[in-house]
This record gives sequence, C-alpha cells and structure tokens, in this order.
Amino acid sequence: KKKYGEGRRVFLMSPLHHHYQKLGYHESKIAVRFWIITIFCVATAIVTLKLR
Repeated sequence: KKKYGEGRRVFLMSPLHHHYQKLGYHESKIAVRFWIITIFCVATAIVTLKLR
C-alpha cells in the first residue's frame, strides 16, 4: 500500500525545520545550517549568471 501514501515518511514533520527539531537539533544550529545552504545557493546562482 506504499503507492497510496501509506508507509514510512520521509520527514517526521512539516515544515522542514520542525523535522530537524524533532531529531533533537537546537534551533540556532538549524538556522545556521540553513544560512550556509542559502549562501551556497546564492553563490552558485551568481557564478552561473557570470558564466553566461
């Protein structure tokens, strides 16, 4: 019955930051990691635009 949405969930809770809180991460650690990911994505976008 997994094709009908039953079974193991990918995330424990939505939105994504609540999933990490349920895993036991502290809120400040989650925020810093999301900042790092955002900075990486912005840098990748800028480099991609510069290559055009």
